Formats: sequence, C-alpha cells, structure tokens
Amino acid sequence: MSTKRIVVSALLALGCAGSALAQQAVQLWPDGAPGSEKRHGEPEKLTDGAYVSNVHDPSLTVLRADPRHANGAAIVVVPGGGHRMLVFQNEGVVAGKLLNRMGVTAFVLKYRLARDPDSADYSIEGDGAADLRRAVRWVRAHAGEYGIDPQRVGIMGFSAGGELVSLVADNPEPAPRGKADALDRQSARPDFQVLVYPGPLGSPAKAVDGAPPAFLVAGSRDTCCMPPTITLYEQLVKAGVSAELHLYADTDHAFNVGQRGERISLQHWPDRLADWLSDGGWLVPRNGRKPEGVPAP
Repeated sequence: MSTKRIVVSALLALGCAGSALAQQAVQLWPDGAPGSEKRHGEPEKLTDGAYVSNVHDPSLTVLRADPRHANGAAIVVVPGGGHRMLVFQNEGVVAGKLLNRMGVTAFVLKYRLARDPDSADYSIEGDGAADLRRAVRWVRAHAGEYGIDPQRVGIMGFSAGGELVSLVADNPEPAPRGKADALDRQSARPDFQVLVYPGPLGSPAKAVDGAPPAFLVAGSRDTCCMPPTITLYEQLVKAGVSAELHLYADTDHAFNVGQRGERISLQHWPDRLADWLSDGGWLVPRNGRKPEGVPAP
C-alpha cells in the first residue's frame, strides 16, 4: 500500500469517530434558520454512518488544526451530494482533516437540502447559499476563539457544495431574509475559494469582477461538472482574478480528496491545493508569528 493510501485510510478512520465530532457542532441559527423555524430541532438522518440528510438546522462541525502548526487560516468545507444529502465523511470530515495537516482550521457545513424529498420548500440559491454565507460570517465573528485570522477565511466545496461556493463567491448576494442580527454585520465574502468538480449552477457567474482568488479541480471525463469548471475558470481569468485550474486525465466525478481513483496524480491533488494556498500567502500568519513546534532551520 502506498504512503498516500495509508494516510487517506488513517483519515477515513478518524472521520468515522462520529460521536466525538458531533459534540463539536455549532448551530448557525440557534433559534432556527429563517424559513425553517417550524422544523427547528428535527433530527437529521444518518445513512451508512457517512451520509446526512433532513437538515433543517444548518451547523458547522469544527475541526481544529494542531496548535503546534496552526497558522490562523480557516476554510469552511461544503460537502456535495446533489442537494439531496451530504457526503459528510468523504467530502467533509476527511477533507477537513487534510486541511488540518496544512495548519488550517476547518469548519464542515451542514446546509439545507433543496432536493431532499423530506425537506421543506428550500431553494439552492436562497437557503443553501444563505447557509454558506452565514457560516462565513459565523467563522469571522468567532475568529478570536479559534485563533483565526478573519482576513484568511476561505470556502471549499465539492460538487453541489461547489455550486454553493460559486453562488457565494462569484455571484451577487440577494436581499437578506428574516430579521438581521449581530452576525449580519460580518462580511460573507470569502477571502479565497476552492471548487472541487463544482456543479453547473452558478456558472456562468454573474459577479466575477472582484471575486476572490480561486483554485479549481475536476476530472476530464466528468460530463456534468468539467464544462462549468472550465467556464468559471475562463471567466475569472478574463476578469483579472487569480485562478488556478487542474484537470485530471481519464477521471470522472466524485474523486473526493483522492481516495476514489487509481491514478497516482489524482491522489496528489490535495498537495497541489497546499501549494496554491502557500503561494497565495494564505498559510502565513499575518502577524508574523511562527508556527509552534517547528524546528528552527
């Protein structure tokens, strides 16, 4: 077994510690999300220990980086699942653990699912995207509690989650719903965006001018999500936004963080993300503090 697969297997084992992780979840609207008040407190459904549905109370599961090398960067991770369910382990917890290895604190989002048969009358553009905006605001508002730099908060979405990333980062924000609160004073605009085989909703984007820097990755045989990935990349570059694109040969949809697929290059795409984050300065503390526990040169 390759070193890469050993690492991914270990991360999957860590991701299965569901009871411990559940205790770290925080609700984004403690009194109920706008439009979902009647279903506030309704239990979520967990299938095969990995897939979550029936989400009516959007939440964040906090995965903190080891303080010895935490660098103050934060990423809200948005799992995919076709807006019917959340691929919470492979595109949420496992991705968050990989980010932790880079010194990044991860916040895995559970958002309302517009295509879940058990959902209310939710919409992707209205409710799902609103949950992601709320998550960015929440992270910024609580940055001090987690040692986070509020100017280094990114969002990372897989498939349907990538659609939400594009809707939030590259499209106009709609008028707010419900009563405003203290969190609404925080900006919902991410400092950078990571789109992993994003779905077609939100592309072509309608507000790429001034969009945050972007990292995009997809498979060359992904008939659903490779074309919108290229379209968004070309839009961003044309608008002068810093963007990096990786397309992997002979690769289809849903390769997660590399554990699904036999290509060695595909297994290393998270390393390319780490390179991009480093090149962009997102992994460097702005206050000049050196990471703890790193031997001096």
